[in-house]
Amino acid sequence: MSVEPVPGSPAAVADTGEDRLLVVGDYHAGIEVGLRREGVELDSRGEQRRTRLLTLLDRTTPDGLVVLGDLGHTIGGARGDEREEIEALLSAVSERIPVTIVKGNHDGAIEDRIAEFDRVTLTPGHGTRRGNIGFAHGHTWPSPDVLDAQILCTAHEHPVVRLEDDVGGRRVERVWLRGDCLPASFREFHGDEELHVPDGLVVFPAFNDLSGGTWVNVEGQEFLSPFLPDGLGDGEAYLLDGTRLGDYRRV
Repeated sequence: MSVEPVPGSPAAVADTGEDRLLVVGDYHAGIEVGLRREGVELDSRGEQRRTRLLTLLDRTTPDGLVVLGDLGHTIGGARGDEREEIEALLSAVSERIPVTIVKGNHDGAIEDRIAEFDRVTLTPGHGTRRGNIGFAHGHTWPSPDVLDAQILCTAHEHPVVRLEDDVGGRRVERVWLRGDCLPASFREFHGDEELHVPDGLVVFPAFNDLSGGTWVNVEGQEFLSPFLPDGLGDGEAYLLDGTRLGDYRRV
């Protein structure tokens, strides 16, 4: 039972003890449509995103795909280019393996998009558990059943770090956050002092490189997930290439 990032990619392979799953979060299909409304003119990168994901399937040969929420970008429901991108992606992937989508806060009307796909399953926002690994989007609290796992995988946060060099250069990089899962906030929310929580918590970087994120090493930045940062003990940041940056707060 393990969750291992795919080197160089914002994706991981989860070995649940029952099957091997490719896991990604925050795909945000059709994000370019939303950016255009904000005055940023970009051509759709939907085909490139789909190719990247299909290439990951070839590299990892999983038994299924788990999307940790926010498959689409428009909160009110996908239309036009976004709808076409979602349907093309699900058609291509579900021909090969089953797909599980954990409903995210941007997936308000995702039911309409997946109804025609027999091998696509939608779970509630509070998540699902496969073997000893729990999967939740992260915009709401995971259910007790999801927490009854050894590792909890979440998304929603889009964690990034701001890196600076000695001559004033700056860049922003997507990162993984990994650490112990601390029980206090989960037990307080569920009103259960005996509630089991996972040993480990993994916060996934966004699959979509246009979606921005929480600058976890910049003072004053607030987390989006209700259980972060309190639920993450001794959290460390890792770049997509596997470089360990150490305590995310001190990067």
